[in-house]
Amino acid sequence: MTEAAPSSPAYGLMAEFDTPAQLVAAAQKAYADGYRKMDAYSPFPVEGLDDALGPSRRWLPLFVLLGGIAGGTGAFFMQWFANVVQFPLIIGGRPYNSWPAFIPITFELTILVAAGTAVVGMIALNGLPMPYHPVFHVPRFELASRQGFFFCIESKDPQFDWAKTRGFLDSLKPVGIYEVPA
Repeated sequence: MTEAAPSSPAYGLMAEFDTPAQLVAAAQKAYADGYRKMDAYSPFPVEGLDDALGPSRRWLPLFVLLGGIAGGTGAFFMQWFANVVQFPLIIGGRPYNSWPAFIPITFELTILVAAGTAVVGMIALNGLPMPYHPVFHVPRFELASRQGFFFCIESKDPQFDWAKTRGFLDSLKPVGIYEVPA
């Protein structure tokens, strides 16, 4: 018997597995079959799962680099403006733009702004705070923080077809397959 697609829009389909090895194998097979909008949930980090879900664009290093460059440039400009334009004083025979004296503050603000960007960027890119997610509607998902290993394929995936995706997940021999309502 073929199960019909739900009448209301669904977030996707979720499969539950017994072991982390089954979860990694499911993610690898799904990626090989062309699925790209998918996620896995487990109570502890699973080695190889990140690679099995496929490469993802990592934006955080770029944000930290840009934050560091902005902090360093801003610190240097602030010191240059104060010493050359706003309040020029000749101290000890040095020129107004005595860049070696600017290095400690420039270095400190580079690190400070890069670290702040890392914290804010990590929180933002992880989607935190996230008080709600559609997978919370699956009753068995409460096991994800204790002993369950779950794999979800989102309906936004271009490869997603209700019957084919359910058949694909069924071929992976999961403990159960659940509809994730939107």
